[in-house]
Amino acid sequence: MSILKRRFNPVRKGISAFLLGTTALLAGASLAFAQTTPTPPSLGTAANFAVLSAAPNSGGAVTCTNVVTSGDVGSSGGSTSITQTNCTLTGNVVAPVGSTVATDFSNAYNAFAGVNCTGSLNSAYTGAVTFGPGVYCNGAGVTFTNTTVTLDAQGDPNAVWIFKIGTGGTGALSGSNLTVLMANSGQANNVYWWVNQGVDDTSVGFQGSILAGGNVNMTGLQGYVTPLNGDVLANGTVTLANFTITGLPVPSTSPSKSTCNQGVGNGAEGCDPGNASQNPFLSISNDESGAVPGSPGRKGGVAGNK
Repeated sequence: MSILKRRFNPVRKGISAFLLGTTALLAGASLAFAQTTPTPPSLGTAANFAVLSAAPNSGGAVTCTNVVTSGDVGSSGGSTSITQTNCTLTGNVVAPVGSTVATDFSNAYNAFAGVNCTGSLNSAYTGAVTFGPGVYCNGAGVTFTNTTVTLDAQGDPNAVWIFKIGTGGTGALSGSNLTVLMANSGQANNVYWWVNQGVDDTSVGFQGSILAGGNVNMTGLQGYVTPLNGDVLANGTVTLANFTITGLPVPSTSPSKSTCNQGVGNGAEGCDPGNASQNPFLSISNDESGAVPGSPGRKGGVAGNK
């Protein structure tokens, strides 16, 4: 072997190893990106409701029997479209809901329909099954029979699950003796069940928000202590029995406000509600706009502020 080849071989091997490592790194990055769960679409004003029947043409109706709710209950139907039998509804009862609510639900429903899938669902489940975070889809209906579904956040409290049933055009969610559990820091407010058609389910316990394209019929165990941690939102009628429903918290749409101190010596705070920094040549009690804290008042700075 020539001297040139002997000297070049280590360099060639190093370049090859670098290229292989780079390829593996890019492949890993691509895989991680593919598994990233998107931010769920906003529910808008529909998020105010623990139970909502937003059927079009004033066709909404909610029937509750042995139900305790924490959250508002609404219907697009008339004032008598919400029927209660031994129900304790701790939020507002709204019928009919405003057009904005129905529109926001429709927009959210369509937005969830457009979320890309990262995994698949079987057509039928029996026994125990565990899902990590992701967007799971089935083109048709899905049936759970004597099934415990565990949603494992793997230690991430912000982990998101979106289940899409009927992405092929038709499909319902059917459950018999279905239990949904959260594990390893999972939060029910990060779980969404998008269903092309209706929901017909007998639950031992359920987690997450349902967005149904048709009617929802759900029954818990007798005694209305069966937990349903989430919202039930439908483009059809909603019939619920034997549940204690904890509606999910409404996301904040405005930034939190903090106290603004217009005095000197505390530095800029990004607020000037009294417009105290309008004139940099006066001794004004504000060190916003780049002014140097002084005593008394401010020194220098730029006229005008937020």
